[in-house]
Amino acid sequence: MSALRHPSFHVLGRWATQPTTQEESLRASQEPGPIAAPTNQEPRINDRIRAREVRLVSPEGEQIGIRPLPEAIEMAQDLGLDLVEVADTASPPVCRIMDYGKFKYEQSQKAKESRKKATHILVKEMKYRPKIGPGDFDTKTRKVEAFLEDGSKVKVTIMFRGREMQHPQLGRRILDRVAETVSHVGRVEVFPKQDGRNMTMVLVPGQATRRQREAAEDRRADEVAEAEELAAAAAEATAEAEAVQAEATEPEATQAEETTDATGSSTPDETPQTS
Repeated sequence: MSALRHPSFHVLGRWATQPTTQEESLRASQEPGPIAAPTNQEPRINDRIRAREVRLVSPEGEQIGIRPLPEAIEMAQDLGLDLVEVADTASPPVCRIMDYGKFKYEQSQKAKESRKKATHILVKEMKYRPKIGPGDFDTKTRKVEAFLEDGSKVKVTIMFRGREMQHPQLGRRILDRVAETVSHVGRVEVFPKQDGRNMTMVLVPGQATRRQREAAEDRRADEVAEAEELAAAAAEATAEAEAVQAEATEPEATQAEETTDATGSSTPDETPQTS
């Protein structure tokens, strides 16, 4: 019964000789804890304002000056409006006379409009292989173009397998071709980079930038120069092979002629004799 005589007695602060009872445990669990801070972020209005003086602003936005709180509330009430604390961290806090209900409604409408205008951009993905054929390349690239026209981002992935990892330039060429093909509806946001066994690039809606167009022209020029070098090297190799073959064929022809001459000179003229 000692626990009932001392209602303010705390269980954790009891004497060592005092036994724990069920009533004490129940009372300790029912003791009020610290009050949580309010989560409402709305400004204080009228009588809820705590400052003694406020820097008052008229409904038209004009500075009235520093006024005692009761006087500021009375001025707002005379106009049929509210006194709203718009800057509570200032010293003294700034309060404005306004129609708080109308203000809240306008703020909610602005928030609703901003949510409507907010665009949710989806990220699509298209996967290529380093040895992709022309038909598959055209089909996949048309899908990439359609995604960009719909306003979605596109992540283009080149998947390497086995020894293909030793030739990353093949994947880079494909990514460059994709970016160049869809440059009228998309531009590169994340340039090609190696990611493990994959090489990725991110395209976003919008026309290619001047830098990207210049880079594409440089790549085309490099590809043309490389193709011309390969063609010249192939022609030179073909000419060398023909020359070697001609040199190898000439001694054989000469030897054959010499053999024919020798055979013709060693054959005796057989003239039939008549008796």
